[in-house]
Amino acid sequence: MQRFFWIFLGLIFLVGGCGYFQGKSTYNNMVVQQEAVEAQWGQVQNVYQRRADLIPNLVETAKGYAEFEQSILTDVAEARAQVGQLTVTKEVLDDPQALERFNNAQSALGNTLSRLLSVAENYPELKANSNFQALMVELEGTENRIAVERKKFNDAARAYNSFIKQFPNNLYAGLFNFEEVAYFRAEAGSEQAPKVSFD
Repeated sequence: MQRFFWIFLGLIFLVGGCGYFQGKSTYNNMVVQQEAVEAQWGQVQNVYQRRADLIPNLVETAKGYAEFEQSILTDVAEARAQVGQLTVTKEVLDDPQALERFNNAQSALGNTLSRLLSVAENYPELKANSNFQALMVELEGTENRIAVERKKFNDAARAYNSFIKQFPNNLYAGLFNFEEVAYFRAEAGSEQAPKVSFD
């Protein structure tokens, strides 16, 4: 009888030890994937900052070569200021509404830039200016980087969200408060080509 007791006790320790190591491994994997999501979010913010830094130069160069409608330049400045007021923290990644507000501000900035660039087409002397051309190339490259970094963020978020939802990972995720992160989503109506009008 005593022998069975020791075997039973050994099995309990074995199962408990396996559970401990499984839990430790799962927790560590969740931490690594959460850090990957946050690092990729940092890259998204990095390219947004690059765009914000280019805008004042673009506006100043445009001002010097063309008599734009003042409202367009004002809209660009205001949209950039609105983006600059948003403080994006880790909590935003856990809040789909906050991420949507951030996305909307970035979309508004992109839309006003599109209007500025469309108007610039009417000024051949501006289009021929090497500073303006260089800024356009930088801005175009930045917009491409934004798209790439957003996709990478969504890939990292998908991997993390999938991992914390799988059984038994979901038990550990709930125990240690690992929450699902929001994805970047296309703006409503973004499948339609933008219409630019200055009437």
